[in-house]
Amino acid sequence: MNFILNRVGRTLGALALAAWAACATGATGAPAHGGYPNRPVRIIVPWPAGGGVDAVTRTVAEKMTASLGQQFVVDNRPGATGNIGAGMGAKAAPDGYTLLVASAPMAINASLQKNLPFDMGKDFAPLGLMASSPYMLVVHPSVGGSVKELVAHAKASPGKLSYASVGPGTQQNLIAEVFKEAAHIDVVHAPYKGGPQALTDMVGGHIQMMFHGVPAVMPFVKGGQLKGIAVASKQRLPLFPDVPTLAEAGYPGIEASEWYGLVAPAGTPKDIVALLAREIEKALNAPGVRQQLVSKGYEPASQISPDQFAAFMAAEQKKWAFAIRQTGFHLE
Repeated sequence: MNFILNRVGRTLGALALAAWAACATGATGAPAHGGYPNRPVRIIVPWPAGGGVDAVTRTVAEKMTASLGQQFVVDNRPGATGNIGAGMGAKAAPDGYTLLVASAPMAINASLQKNLPFDMGKDFAPLGLMASSPYMLVVHPSVGGSVKELVAHAKASPGKLSYASVGPGTQQNLIAEVFKEAAHIDVVHAPYKGGPQALTDMVGGHIQMMFHGVPAVMPFVKGGQLKGIAVASKQRLPLFPDVPTLAEAGYPGIEASEWYGLVAPAGTPKDIVALLAREIEKALNAPGVRQQLVSKGYEPASQISPDQFAAFMAAEQKKWAFAIRQTGFHLE
């Protein structure tokens, strides 16, 4: 079975080479619609406080607050794998005063769940990508020090190893299922309510493997409690030059990352969309911000216009729909 999870990587690469034309077109220098913003702006984060998406969003919100002179307030609304917060964002007034953090689970849920409170392609006006981070395959040191050793261990003890995720139907769950199919191994899924608890149990040896974003696993890998054995990216990461890609480990085509971007409700005035898009880019290029994000394992976005971000999200939705069809995955 041939799994292709790298289409979005090629798409994003092509988008990054495109000009910042969509935003530049609206950059007339005139005041935004109705003197926007003239009161605080709410940013809905459909995940708990303290995670990677929350950290990136607060960094960008702080810079936008300083730039525009109005508070950009982060409002954490977790639940239902992001659907609660996303539904709130979709139903908000299209006036630029309620924004939403879009992320990969929104793209995945469209293929797994019925009667969602939003349509990712119709209910939002994309503003821009903020940052992304590839997944790293981490294991408890007792399992081995390479993908080859992990697979050999799993084949020698079918059904005995477990992999963690932050819930059924999440990226961690799906990419692990893709890897299982590609490697022809039997590993049991152990869903958790959050990454910190899963990583704690991994350190304790109760769970043997997990795909997780680099920022969350970096302290454990650097500290030796867990072993990073592969990254689901096209190239090795500068922070972990000795960790091979999954392709180098013998499993090409498996590429996936966490990503976080900002969207507004569909129908938001174009001048406000253009202004916010410029402000996202400005925030990411503020002194020290890119270095801060990179040091924590994130890849800050660069020159991704609203139209390009819309194409990126559409590509993500197609990619995960393909993975779901290929693995036959479904929620119980």
